Order: sequence, then structure tokens, then C-alpha cells
Amino acid sequence: MLWYLLAVFALVNAVEALRYLLPHVPFPAELDNFRERRIALSLHALGGAIALLAGPLQFVPRFRESNWNRHRLLGWIYCGAVLLGWCASVWIAPHSQTGWIASAGFLTLGAGWIVATGLAVRFILRGDANRHRRWMIRSFALTAAAITLRIYLPLIFVFHWNFSIAYPAIAWLCWVPNAIGAEVYVRLVPTISGITLPATQASSSP
Repeated sequence: MLWYLLAVFALVNAVEALRYLLPHVPFPAELDNFRERRIALSLHALGGAIALLAGPLQFVPRFRESNWNRHRLLGWIYCGAVLLGWCASVWIAPHSQTGWIASAGFLTLGAGWIVATGLAVRFILRGDANRHRRWMIRSFALTAAAITLRIYLPLIFVFHWNFSIAYPAIAWLCWVPNAIGAEVYVRLVPTISGITLPATQASSSP
């Protein structure tokens, strides 16, 4: 049930983000980045949306193991989307609303995002499926910061919080609990045994 809930949130947030690719954006957020850095914001939205859509299915064993070529292709699409989203975020994050605390939160998120994804790629290229799985869980937990961010933002207006205080806090709260939750999960939940890579991939293992 939690997986289905995650998939629904990922789909809704991805569709919402993709509206920034339209010539006339419906209900755009009043952001300086939207007015002054529209291309970078659109590329970030595109990368994040693709990563959100590609991620959940990769964690379903039946989907993953029934067709390793499909899993690999979707994995490369996910990684390319993360790279695109991160590169664009470096352009827009320094100009986040409310100043440097929010910018630092988003820049740190981006650094963790690309590092976790890069390590996941490194380990699968070495044939280490278990470490690859753990780093992909960490990576997608940071991808899902897009979901938690959009859960928190309406609360500012519902509870009439001071935006200049709440937004910098949300820039950190949207991903730090996700990262902690992923870390607790990979450390406490037993490692899956018996992951059998295809022969071509397994042969690359040290």
C-alpha cells in the first residue's frame, strides 16, 4: 500500500512539474526563477519529473527481474534525468526565494542527489547489486524531495506561517527526513539475498 501511495504521489508531482514545459504555464508559481531563468527551471522540472516516473517501478522485484534489459534501460533513463535535473538546479538553486539558507538547502540536496546516483551506477557497473540497490534507495529518497516539498508548501498558507522563515526550513525539511528514513531502511531491513544478475552483468563483478 505504501508503494502504491508513493507511485500516486510521484505521478501527480511529475505531471504538475511537466506543466512548466508548456508554452503557457497554467498556475505558475510566483518565482523569480520562473520569470528570469525559465529554461533552467523547465529543464529541472523535466529531469525531476522523469526521475519520479522512472523510479518506483525499479523497486518492484517482478518488474525488475522479469526483464533485465528493460530494468537497465529504465535505470539509465533515471540516471540521465537526475543528471539533467541536477545540472539545471545548480543554475536556479542559488536564486531561491528568501535567501542563502534556502539556497544552501537545495544545493546540498542536489549534491547528495547526484552523488548517491553516481555511486549507484558505479556499484552496478562493478556487478555489486546489493550496494547498487542501497544507493538507489538513497537516490530515490532524494528524488522524492519533490513530493515532500509540495506537501509542505501548502501548509505555509493553511497555518499562516511566516514565509520568510518557513520556506528556508522547508528547503531542508523536504529532503533531510527522506535521507534519514532511507538510511534507517537500508541499515535495518535485511539485504535481499539471491539477486541474480544476468550473465553479462555478473561477469563484470570483481
